[in-house]
Amino acid sequence: MGTENPGRPNFPMRPSSSPFASAPPTMTPFSSSGPMVGSETSNYRPTPPGAPPAMTTFSSAGPSPPAHFSDPSVPSPPITSVPSARGPYQQFPTPPFPSTAYTPPARAPPVGQPPFQPPASQSSAPPVSFRPQTQVPPLPMGSPPQTVNFPPSSVNAPQPPSSSSFSGPRPNFQPTFPRPDSSYSATQSIFQQPYPGYPSKQPAVSPAPSPYPSQQGSFMPPPPASSSSFPGQHGSYVPPPVAAPLGYQSRDQMQHPGSAPPIGGMQTLTEDFSSLSLASMPGSIEPGLDYRTLPRPLDGDVEPSSFVEMYPMNCDPRYLRLTTSAIPNSQSLVSRWHLPLGAVVCPLAEPAEGEEVPVINFGSTGIIRCRRCRTYVNPYVTFTDAGRKWRCNICSLLNDVPGEYFANLDATGRRIDLDQRPELTKGSVELVAPTEYMVRPPMPPTYFFLIDVSISAVRSGMIEVVAQTIRSCLDELPGFPRTQIGFITFDSTIHFYNMKSSLTQPQMMVVSDLDDIFVPLPDDLLVNLSESRNVVETFLDSLPSMFQDNVNIESAFGPALKAAFMVMSQLGGKLLIFQNTLPSLGVGRLKLRGDDLRVYGTDKEHTLRLPEDPFYKQMAADLTKYQIGVNVYAFSDKYTDIASLGTLVKYTGGQVYYYPGFQSGIHGEKLRHELARDLRRETAWEAVMRVRCGKGIRFTSYHGNFMLRSTDLLALSAVDCDKAYAMQLLLEETLLTTPTVYFQVALLYTASCGERRIRVHTAAAPVVTDLGDMYRQADTGAIVSLFCRIAIEKTLTNKLEDARHFVQLRIVKALKEYRNLYAVQHRLGARMIYPESLKFLCLYGLVLSKSVPLKGGYADALLDERCAAGFTMMALPVKKLLKLLYPSLIRVDEHLLKPSAQADDFKNIIKRLPLAAESLDSRGLYIYDDGFRFVIWFGRMISPDIARNLLGADFAAELSKVTLTEHDNEMSRRLMRILKKLRESDPSYYQLPYLVRQGEQPREGLLLLVNFLEDPMGGTSGYVDWIMQIHRQVQQNA
Repeated sequence: MGTENPGRPNFPMRPSSSPFASAPPTMTPFSSSGPMVGSETSNYRPTPPGAPPAMTTFSSAGPSPPAHFSDPSVPSPPITSVPSARGPYQQFPTPPFPSTAYTPPARAPPVGQPPFQPPASQSSAPPVSFRPQTQVPPLPMGSPPQTVNFPPSSVNAPQPPSSSSFSGPRPNFQPTFPRPDSSYSATQSIFQQPYPGYPSKQPAVSPAPSPYPSQQGSFMPPPPASSSSFPGQHGSYVPPPVAAPLGYQSRDQMQHPGSAPPIGGMQTLTEDFSSLSLASMPGSIEPGLDYRTLPRPLDGDVEPSSFVEMYPMNCDPRYLRLTTSAIPNSQSLVSRWHLPLGAVVCPLAEPAEGEEVPVINFGSTGIIRCRRCRTYVNPYVTFTDAGRKWRCNICSLLNDVPGEYFANLDATGRRIDLDQRPELTKGSVELVAPTEYMVRPPMPPTYFFLIDVSISAVRSGMIEVVAQTIRSCLDELPGFPRTQIGFITFDSTIHFYNMKSSLTQPQMMVVSDLDDIFVPLPDDLLVNLSESRNVVETFLDSLPSMFQDNVNIESAFGPALKAAFMVMSQLGGKLLIFQNTLPSLGVGRLKLRGDDLRVYGTDKEHTLRLPEDPFYKQMAADLTKYQIGVNVYAFSDKYTDIASLGTLVKYTGGQVYYYPGFQSGIHGEKLRHELARDLRRETAWEAVMRVRCGKGIRFTSYHGNFMLRSTDLLALSAVDCDKAYAMQLLLEETLLTTPTVYFQVALLYTASCGERRIRVHTAAAPVVTDLGDMYRQADTGAIVSLFCRIAIEKTLTNKLEDARHFVQLRIVKALKEYRNLYAVQHRLGARMIYPESLKFLCLYGLVLSKSVPLKGGYADALLDERCAAGFTMMALPVKKLLKLLYPSLIRVDEHLLKPSAQADDFKNIIKRLPLAAESLDSRGLYIYDDGFRFVIWFGRMISPDIARNLLGADFAAELSKVTLTEHDNEMSRRLMRILKKLRESDPSYYQLPYLVRQGEQPREGLLLLVNFLEDPMGGTSGYVDWIMQIHRQVQQNA
């Protein structure tokens, strides 16, 4: 009826030149942009006889017909006359304007159903004007549906492109109808849509377009709320199309519903959530769940772009990420959120390629700040009184504009010099601070090395690698010619080195009285590198041979640490500790612990993960007070009590590098690269950080490596691009009345060049009244980062099991609350539902529970390994942390075998696979990469040519004894190029390759199989079991 030839698509003709071509045919004047509901929509159609029940896969729109419109920015297809397969026909009123597409005359609707009005985007004319026509008669209730799935028909239409980046109007297509074999199970609704405005990456998804078509970059508000005689219904909040700023729509135009779902006849059929059917197949007790359809973050961490598009002047998400970019307006809403509410801040993150943070010097004007709340001037302040005053966006105080900073305003209220003022247009800026921001003159970059020279350190080759690496980096240390450097070595005694520039070689002074440490020649132990360069090089060249015959097994680490503190306290700086032996002499000596198995699983278990001696926490407090940051490099294969040593790192803003069983021949390259990066990377010295936020909210608890100097001031002795800090948000007021809240991160620090600077990041976020909006705008990466830090801190006061249970419980509560939002409106049955934004949350909860700091018990990870991983993960930025939790698994043998001319580009090679044994093919070659190491897995039936080319003469040997090196053939060179590219994608750590062959036990199990996080192993759940477990708990009291 709608087309003469059902075998090919029918495209309606565009009207030639109608005076009404730009107007939509029909528009409801209601503000609610939600779907049609309950009695307003067509009758529910049961499953056609003989059709099997459709399984709902992990797509955000349930079952999808063969072709669907999968782009939220594409206008919906026009609805032409299509008869229903059974029951009453779906009714369509006649459009008020002429159209070339044939539309049947309107008939009386079935009882209980008002006439169906197609959305504005379904006009056959190209949408030009998006404002509703006031003369169009309103519908009795609700608003138009966003996607209509029709019963089986023989009419087909092609699927439009699925890209979400189209701009401008599109040609209209005929609607797509499911084939006769596409059916719906009785538990599924007719209308299914994902989150409006957010394109889904699942192939089976068919997102519904926004009911108000919009061109890219343009914004039209929805119809005025005043024209609606009915309250907005739950789930009716529709974010704007991608790339159109959410703006936000003025509050009187966005009717935010109450958080309880509508009841009675107002039962919506549109599903703006993702779901997974867990019902068993008939006659089977197995869950009807295909593990291959489960969502996995195979694209890695994806920063939330919608947040940037809402507020284009916000800082980049790499600097500041909120766990949800929709801030709740009330404490009752916060109590129903259950997930962490807060932010992850990485103040010195490396900017995107080709970008840099602008440096601004206000000169004699002085830095422009709010005189009440001390907020720095930023893109969200507003200027009034002809440019003579500016209003603070955080506390709303009117401030005077200094005369030197004055500029006239144009007709729109913008300063005429806006283009010359980066601080008023960019979310991230760096301000040069004047002298009033200095307590003392800016310190020079200072590096002090505290090196263990006991027998185990000498035998491992650590001293030689460290000396060579420091020497090779002398030219690249930041801050030339101001850089200061010094050294202390220790075993059972402490060795100081006089490096005065007038000497030809350093003088060693030995202090053996460990109880009363004093510093000989305090002025010549920390010297200017450019002046004493020759003496420093001579010392580093001779250091390995000085102690090559040392047989001392003791470690006076505590006294040596006090000595280093005494030398550095005048300047501050970075203290790098190279520790190979458990401290055994003097203050701070430690004893072996953790061998008593009876402690595990009891209330005393957590004490093993705390510092044994209060000396270390006290030293950390003293070090940070004098602006000294500590990095610990731990090497021993025996117990060295990382829990105690790591305390120095935790409170001074440093990090732990852990090399268990270090041997220079095997691990030397890793140490060389990581130490070199630590020395070369740009560092912020003697820093403090504060995060300000709008009235009614504040940050309360902070998580990471730092010292909290006051309630909201973080002392960071040395910060760099590899450090991130997490914090939780608290609502101080019962109700937020502002439509937007603002956040400003300020890092005051000394740059290596000697300038005192302030790095400022500003972001805005909307305030919402609907819990559904918070879920839609959630950021999984930030949530997992906060979860991870909170859970690791829980292990310091509770059993491991309690920390794992905490993560699971919070996820269950969040999903249960989300399910309750839709339980009244939808027949959820055996489906597990979740917001599209949090589709990976369950998986990350599982892998977090299996991560080294939280997993298992005594036998699952060494105590030192567990503590070192905990200190490392507390400081990692979001991207790095998520890769560590869910590493990459890629297959490379197919690429290696291709001729050079057909070689894929790098992006095609690194196609990630699920972390399950099922992903492995015994004929393949795979690389496992967690950001800290590579495991290269050779299948048992791999082509002998590949093995021979990559391993040379050792291709048949036991791989634990083989080191991967580049051989003189194209295949080997290609593999080394892939490894190099993977390392370059994140240079903060260096991945050493470990080789393993299929069936080579226990090596294969320890290196790879234990890391297949989706498989059940050692009593832990697999991914499918975990989903079933979460779902059962969600349903218990749902």
